[in-house]
Formats: sequence, structure tokens, C-alpha cells
Amino acid sequence: MTNAVILGGSRGIGKAISESLKSIEVDVFAASKKDIDTSDLNSVKKFVGKHKQVDILVLNTGGPVPKQFLDVTEDDWKLYHNQLFLGFCTILKNIKINDGGYIFVISSNVIKEPNPKLIISSAYRAAFSEVFKILSKEYAKKNISCINIAPGPINTDRTKELIENIEDFKKSLPMKRLGEPEEIGNFVKSIVQNNIKYLSGVIINFDGANSNHIF
Repeated sequence: MTNAVILGGSRGIGKAISESLKSIEVDVFAASKKDIDTSDLNSVKKFVGKHKQVDILVLNTGGPVPKQFLDVTEDDWKLYHNQLFLGFCTILKNIKINDGGYIFVISSNVIKEPNPKLIISSAYRAAFSEVFKILSKEYAKKNISCINIAPGPINTDRTKELIENIEDFKKSLPMKRLGEPEEIGNFVKSIVQNNIKYLSGVIINFDGANSNHIF
């Protein structure tokens, strides 16, 4: 049976992906923060010691509270360097992805349109996206597909934390609504279920046409 490890799999987008993959009989380990805290490298090392091999890996974690550059502390940079960058690098270095497998990264639209209030997230998610793009060429040799999903405004607790007046915000969006986590879950499921492999090394903007960039 195909097996999957999904970080942040107990809520939001991670949970939606977990449920979608379970519906096609994938054996899913939906990790919560109790299982792995990517900001704590000791926690990461313990986790990869238990999960050494997988068919599908979903790298997903929460982000920092909004802060302008001058308000970010040295400790903030160190914490999220681990959580958004080094923790993921450590996981990829130590977990073997089986030939023909998949790696999905749930990043953010800030990798394309940096947000001054989310400067830490903008910096480290973009940095990891560069690493992931480089590695996708190596993984391709083993028919492993690497897909970076960059969500925009999705109906999660995280979005509600970042947006003060959510109803007014919805009216400003092209589709006049937030995206639903299940839409991302169903996208991941469709990729796996239909054995789509040539879509790799790409960033998928999941934002309901809200972004302004072309690439």
C-alpha cells in the first residue's frame, strides 16, 4: 500500500490533504506538532529516525506572526530559520522517498509576492523553494515528482489570524471568497490518483487569481 507522511496534518490544509489521500486508500501518517516541531531540530531528528522511508511526503508548517522588519528580533530569525528552512532541509536529507513517489511543499504566495508584514515567512519560504527547485532535478531521476503549492487566501485559522475583517477582505478577492482547504486536498489527491509525474519542479499558485505576477 502507498504510504504518506504529512506534516501539519491535524488541521487546516494538512488535514484536508490527509483526508483526501485516505479516500484513495493511502496509508497516511498525519503528523501534528506533538509528533514533530520543525523549529526544534532535536524533534526533527527524532521524527526522521522513526520515519525513514515514504512514498508521499508533504512538507507543511505554520508561519510567524506578522512583524515589520525593524520589529523582528534575532531570536525570531533563528526560530523560523529552523521552522521554515533548516527543519525541512533536514527532513529531505534523512527521509528516503521511494522511486515514483511525490513530495509536496505547502509554502505561501509570499514566495512570489513578498509581504512586508510577513518578512520572515517571505524570506525563508522563498529560500527553501530555491532548494526544493534544485533538488527536484535529482528526484526526477527516480521519477519522483516535486510540487510546490503556494496558497493565497485559504479558509484556515491562519488566514483568520492575519486578516482583521475577513468579510470585507472576501469582497476584495476576484472570486469573492476564500479558497477551501479541501480544494488543495483534492488537487493533491488528483495528482497521486492519476499518477501525474511530469508536473515537477513547479510552483502552483493556489490563490483564485488574486496574485498579480505572471510566473
